[in-house]
Amino acid sequence: MANMKQLEFEIKAIKARNARVEADKAWERSYTRRALLLLFTYLAIGLYLNAIGIQNAWLNAIVPSIGFLLSTLTLPFFKDYWLRKYWKQN
Repeated sequence: MANMKQLEFEIKAIKARNARVEADKAWERSYTRRALLLLFTYLAIGLYLNAIGIQNAWLNAIVPSIGFLLSTLTLPFFKDYWLRKYWKQN
Protein backbone atom coordinates (compact mmCIF):
# COMPACT_ATOMS: atom_id res chain seq x y z
CA MET A 1 0.00 0.00 0.00
CA ALA A 2 1.28 3.46 -0.88
CA ASN A 3 2.34 5.73 1.90
CA MET A 4 1.09 9.30 2.37
CA LYS A 5 4.14 10.88 0.72
CA GLN A 6 3.62 8.79 -2.41
CA LEU A 7 -0.08 9.65 -2.53
CA GLU A 8 0.67 13.36 -2.11
CA PHE A 9 3.22 13.17 -4.92
CA GLU A 10 0.73 11.45 -7.23
CA ILE A 11 -2.00 14.00 -6.44
CA LYS A 12 0.40 16.87 -7.19
CA ALA A 13 1.38 15.21 -10.47
CA ILE A 14 -2.27 14.79 -11.46
CA LYS A 15 -3.05 18.41 -10.59
CA ALA A 16 -0.06 19.61 -12.62
CA ARG A 17 -1.18 17.52 -15.60
CA ASN A 18 -4.73 18.84 -15.30
CA ALA A 19 -3.41 22.41 -15.26
CA ARG A 20 -1.42 21.74 -18.46
CA VAL A 21 -4.46 20.20 -20.15
CA GLU A 22 -6.65 23.17 -19.18
CA ALA A 23 -4.02 25.59 -20.50
CA ASP A 24 -3.87 23.67 -23.79
CA LYS A 25 -7.66 23.80 -24.09
CA ALA A 26 -7.68 27.53 -23.39
CA TRP A 27 -4.99 28.08 -26.05
CA GLU A 28 -6.86 25.99 -28.62
CA ARG A 29 -9.97 28.15 -28.22
CA SER A 30 -8.22 31.52 -27.83
CA TYR A 31 -8.66 34.42 -30.21
CA THR A 32 -4.89 34.96 -30.11
CA ARG A 33 -4.30 31.51 -31.63
CA ARG A 34 -6.94 32.10 -34.27
CA ALA A 35 -5.48 35.49 -35.19
CA LEU A 36 -1.98 34.02 -35.42
CA LEU A 37 -3.24 31.19 -37.63
CA LEU A 38 -4.89 33.71 -39.91
CA LEU A 39 -1.81 35.94 -40.02
CA PHE A 40 0.74 33.17 -40.63
CA THR A 41 -1.44 31.47 -43.24
CA TYR A 42 -1.94 34.78 -45.03
CA LEU A 43 1.78 35.55 -44.97
CA ALA A 44 2.79 32.09 -46.18
CA ILE A 45 0.28 32.07 -49.04
CA GLY A 46 1.03 35.69 -49.93
CA LEU A 47 4.76 35.03 -50.08
CA TYR A 48 4.24 31.91 -52.16
CA LEU A 49 1.87 33.61 -54.62
CA ASN A 50 4.24 36.55 -54.85
CA ALA A 51 7.22 34.25 -55.47
CA ILE A 52 5.50 32.48 -58.37
CA GLY A 53 4.47 35.78 -59.90
CA ILE A 54 0.71 35.81 -59.38
CA GLN A 55 -0.88 39.21 -59.94
CA ASN A 56 -2.37 40.75 -56.78
CA ALA A 57 -0.75 38.01 -54.70
CA TRP A 58 -1.57 39.65 -51.37
CA LEU A 59 -5.19 40.19 -52.31
CA ASN A 60 -5.51 36.61 -53.57
CA ALA A 61 -4.01 35.27 -50.33
CA ILE A 62 -7.04 36.46 -48.37
CA VAL A 63 -9.50 33.80 -49.58
CA PRO A 64 -7.49 30.67 -48.67
CA SER A 65 -6.46 32.23 -45.37
CA ILE A 66 -10.04 32.88 -44.37
CA GLY A 67 -11.02 29.41 -45.60
CA PHE A 68 -8.38 27.84 -43.39
CA LEU A 69 -9.51 29.92 -40.43
CA LEU A 70 -13.13 28.89 -40.96
CA SER A 71 -12.11 25.24 -41.13
CA THR A 72 -10.34 25.53 -37.78
CA LEU A 73 -13.39 27.21 -36.24
CA THR A 74 -15.70 24.38 -37.29
CA LEU A 75 -13.43 21.59 -36.07
CA PRO A 76 -14.39 21.90 -32.37
CA PHE A 77 -18.05 21.50 -33.35
CA PHE A 78 -17.34 18.32 -35.30
CA LYS A 79 -15.02 17.02 -32.59
CA ASP A 80 -17.72 17.45 -29.95
CA TYR A 81 -20.27 15.75 -32.21
CA TRP A 82 -17.91 12.86 -32.90
CA LEU A 83 -17.13 12.42 -29.20
CA ARG A 84 -20.83 12.32 -28.30
CA LYS A 85 -21.80 10.02 -31.18
CA TYR A 86 -18.88 7.63 -31.62
CA TRP A 87 -16.41 7.74 -28.73
CA LYS A 88 -17.02 4.94 -26.30
CA GLN A 89 -14.72 4.75 -23.33
CA ASN A 90 -14.14 1.39 -21.69
